[in-house]
Amino acid sequence: MRQRRHLIILLFVLIATMPAMGQNGINSPFSQYGIGASHLPFNMPAATALGGVVYSRSASNMVNPFNPASYGAVASETLIFDMGLNIEMSTLRDNANSQYDADGNIGYLTVAFPLSKWWKTSLGVMPVSEVSYQSTLTSSINPGGEVKTIYEGTGGVSRFFWGHGFNILGGTDPAKTQIRAGFNINYLYGSLTRAVTYDFVANDTTFFMDSRRQKDTYVKNLVFDLGMQYEQPIGEKYRFMAGVTLTPSRKMTVRDNALVYTFVTQSGSEYMRDTIFPVDGDSEFESTLEQPFTTGVGLAFQRNDKWLVAFDATLAPWNGLKYTENSSYSVFGQSPIRYDNTSRLALGFQLLGDRNAAKYLRRMTFSLGTHYEKGCLKLQLTDGNEYRLDEWGVALGVSMPMRKGRSVLNITAGYTSYGTIDLLRRDTFTFGISVGSCESWFVKRKFN
Repeated sequence: MRQRRHLIILLFVLIATMPAMGQNGINSPFSQYGIGASHLPFNMPAATALGGVVYSRSASNMVNPFNPASYGAVASETLIFDMGLNIEMSTLRDNANSQYDADGNIGYLTVAFPLSKWWKTSLGVMPVSEVSYQSTLTSSINPGGEVKTIYEGTGGVSRFFWGHGFNILGGTDPAKTQIRAGFNINYLYGSLTRAVTYDFVANDTTFFMDSRRQKDTYVKNLVFDLGMQYEQPIGEKYRFMAGVTLTPSRKMTVRDNALVYTFVTQSGSEYMRDTIFPVDGDSEFESTLEQPFTTGVGLAFQRNDKWLVAFDATLAPWNGLKYTENSSYSVFGQSPIRYDNTSRLALGFQLLGDRNAAKYLRRMTFSLGTHYEKGCLKLQLTDGNEYRLDEWGVALGVSMPMRKGRSVLNITAGYTSYGTIDLLRRDTFTFGISVGSCESWFVKRKFN
């Protein structure tokens, strides 16, 4: 009964954390497009340490929501509680300027446990995307003055998932061929606020009035993803692992609320004057959110208790969720973003710790990884030039066993470079820490 109460408490913690998953955010102008900037799968420190390798990974002391088949690796009579935190230190720079910012947030919160010997389940919550930017453009106007155009946005989208993994062949016995399959039911939720403010400062303001364009977008949708994993022992020392995930395409509806108006500022307070949109009093409309058909493939080769090398490839017709405004009045004008084929390649290497070693250092696992993502965004600017924004990064990490059990503490550090110096480049250092608590629950005691 005590273990059941603990499980119920954990589930309530997950549900209570859902509204709090929004990040404080660093200033990132790239997040003004679509539904914001995504950090998946690098919000999970254990994935960051291997350069983002996730599709072939499974373990009895971690939850891998990026391939739901991995839940099948959860041992019977075991409950896993996995939580991660991230700290980001980012610098935006172009050919003339630079800006530093930092932020810390919850990377994810998950729990996994068996429903039977062949059926395991997992619940969790994690951020999917983030909108956080503010910038100002100052231009001259006649007669004698200037206008400050202020671009700003806040908010984000999070994901609450309920996943199921099934042991089709081999159970959790490492000496046997194992085949696992699984699926996630994902509930996307969140709100995004974007605004453009025109602040006029002139000698004669007869023909100029401050104005603002603002739009709130509310996301509440269900999406699904599928996964499979295959593990094959090769002799007594080696093991081959493969994983594949499929995310079906899905066209969804989101709710928008837009307002375009002029205002005056008196004694430090703003007062709305005239409403430009909506003209009929109805400011709400529905827009479209499209999830692309995405394929992920992972391969790994391991020498038992010695080392592991793993490779991932992700392919999709575009990156992230495509947002299309369906209003008859274009609130922010034509977006310069272009959606094009995207891919991510990741390579990771691990020196595996020996759980039974006498020295603690030999029980630790050390990781090194790198990744490259092609065409995260394509921007067509007014100067006629097109910029494709790629990303690359490197990372390292260490996994330290806790006590004599299977629980583990992961510490990672990574560096990523995103964009181009000719337009805007973001250099980010990330530090992450996660705890995978793996405890023996659901055990029937033979003696009281």
